[in-house]
Amino acid sequence: MSENYNPEQNDPGEMPNEEKQQEQTITYRVIEGKPIVTWILIGITACFYLAQALSKWQTGSDLVMFYGAKISPFIAYRHEYWRLITPVFLHASIMHILFNMYALFTIGPSLEHYYGHLDFLRLYLICGFTGNVFSHVFAPKTVSVGASTALFGLIGAQAIFIYKNRRIMRNYRAALRNIAFVLVVNLMIGLSGGIDNWGHLGGLAGGTLLAWMCGPEIALILDRETQNPVMVNTVPRSRIEISCALVTAFFAAFAFALQGR
Repeated sequence: MSENYNPEQNDPGEMPNEEKQQEQTITYRVIEGKPIVTWILIGITACFYLAQALSKWQTGSDLVMFYGAKISPFIAYRHEYWRLITPVFLHASIMHILFNMYALFTIGPSLEHYYGHLDFLRLYLICGFTGNVFSHVFAPKTVSVGASTALFGLIGAQAIFIYKNRRIMRNYRAALRNIAFVLVVNLMIGLSGGIDNWGHLGGLAGGTLLAWMCGPEIALILDRETQNPVMVNTVPRSRIEISCALVTAFFAAFAFALQGR
């Protein structure tokens, strides 16, 4: 799946050893294959919705939502911290889940291609977490569910990816303008009521921050065996691991410090 590369090894010219050591960059091959994590996330979310429907049919109430929705008093006073991530997999209606899963199906594959399966999964979950943290802190009276917290984070990450790799992107300014337009329109719709905009903003903040810290930075190198150009991510694994841990810890501390204020 991932393979270490040293771009200098693809340069036929000789360089002094000291200079080679200074310029050496660890790179990772861009993931190839199908967006299996995107499909798995859609499948898991659909299974949760079926469980919600079955619960309503069997008991007359949505017990899955009751035990998994973002309900701030239960988080603050009962310490049910799983409610900061489980709402990502729950939805209030069939139109709600269809709209969100279509958005994931549209956005997910391209990001998963560049992030890789594991890093894309972590991006999605961290964005969902940061969105629910914002909702917990700034909208404690709102009961919230939905994947849109994570989706807003993916949109923010997509914008940062385009900006960081603008040298290899065609019409990157137009792409960024389109993303900004989509974000503004959706946030304006959220002001109409019944939508947790704080969750959207938190997901957007988490995705944007994480992508800025460790999002893919693409370079073209020559494959050592085939001598064909290969796109690789030049961000070291250590930076990705540390960034994910820092963003998660920061938002967790934010939630504990400001909840119930």
